[in-house]
Amino acid sequence: MITAISPIDGRYASKVTPLTECFSEYALMRNRVKVEVMWLLELCAEKDIVECRSLSDEEQQLLLSMIDDFTPERAEKVKALERVTNHDVKAVEYYLKEQITGTTLEDISEFIHFSCTSEDINNLSHALMLKDGLAALVPLQQEIVDEVARLAHEFRAVPMLARTHGQTASPTTIGKELAVFVARLKKQSQCIAAVEILGKLNGAVGNFNAHVSAYPDVDWPALAKRVIEGSLGLTQNLFTTQIEPHDYMAELFDALCRWNTILTDLDRDIWTYISMAYFGQKTIKGEIGSSTMPHKVNPIDFENSEGNCGLANAMFGHLSSKLPISRLQRDLTDSTVLRNMGVGFGYSMIAYHSTLKGLSKLKLNEEKLAHDLDQAWEVLAEPIQTVMRKAGIENPYEKLKELTRGQKITSEIIREFVEGLELPEEDKKRLKELTPGGYIGIAPEIADLL
Repeated sequence: MITAISPIDGRYASKVTPLTECFSEYALMRNRVKVEVMWLLELCAEKDIVECRSLSDEEQQLLLSMIDDFTPERAEKVKALERVTNHDVKAVEYYLKEQITGTTLEDISEFIHFSCTSEDINNLSHALMLKDGLAALVPLQQEIVDEVARLAHEFRAVPMLARTHGQTASPTTIGKELAVFVARLKKQSQCIAAVEILGKLNGAVGNFNAHVSAYPDVDWPALAKRVIEGSLGLTQNLFTTQIEPHDYMAELFDALCRWNTILTDLDRDIWTYISMAYFGQKTIKGEIGSSTMPHKVNPIDFENSEGNCGLANAMFGHLSSKLPISRLQRDLTDSTVLRNMGVGFGYSMIAYHSTLKGLSKLKLNEEKLAHDLDQAWEVLAEPIQTVMRKAGIENPYEKLKELTRGQKITSEIIREFVEGLELPEEDKKRLKELTPGGYIGIAPEIADLL
């Protein structure tokens, strides 16, 4: 690990362990084996493909065991074949033929990879990798959503001075501001879940040319669909060239980018709240915040998350813009790029772990929140001028602007101003009793809507 070029495989390897089963070279080979086996099983089940005979239960189990028993050690055998063939998919075909040599399946060995182009196997393998990768990544996303939602409910009514353009603004609550992020992340999670993971199994240019030449009476689209949807749990795309166009991948990567962008926004806001002392951080024994300043407890988890979200989105952005483009019926520019899908997932996973760690260390500083509110009586200019408008008083905005803009305003100044207004006593009483901390609208109720 200490010699790894990528921090995903080095410094942060322990944080992305689940992804090795999804995006490693071994994972790609395992999925290729799965696709080849499922294709062969379906060919054998097709009554109109007489030469590819039906299989006994024992023979079917033997084929399925080649998926279940495919270990990294077996993957090394495929790599040895690849060194001879210089073709990774053909190496898997030869490996499987070797596995059935000497068994009762030997007579159907030529139906392994029957009528397939390499991309038939690869596109489905990549789709399965994405499906597995999402199964590892989405629970972490949900964990973040759940934790932020928990904090939003806990702090639903804790007043906080808002800031627009960095200046004091109408107060809100900690909980409501966190609720905004929960709602945004949930929406993008729905977009991620809605992406259909597509696959094709239709030959060299997508027309079932070779298939029909050998068995013209077989319903090849239906047979392929049984493999893609029934055996692999994907969605068939019939409208392809040699490659599945990868538009769904772009859609997925864009959705993941948006999720990560919102998380970055959350990271930065929490970082800022920490810098303003609205949140403190629980200290961990032995940790050092600065090599020279002993007092420091840096918000490194949110900084780490922000950085890794950026790296993930850089990869996802390139994948999204590049993969849907292929010259004519295909070129190979997608092949090397697709091998980096796990990089985007890896940096995302590192970011998610960091955000979760940072959230677990937060301590709310209600004293600091209350102090800042008490120093910002100017924010009550908004409700006062609004009530003045209701009462028909002329130029209310201008009068409050003259009173408050660039001035140090105290509770006494505000109450004295209100006392001098020609307002109904009920309105005047309510304004005189209003404080910055009490001027939060229905922020708690909005937080409750999560």
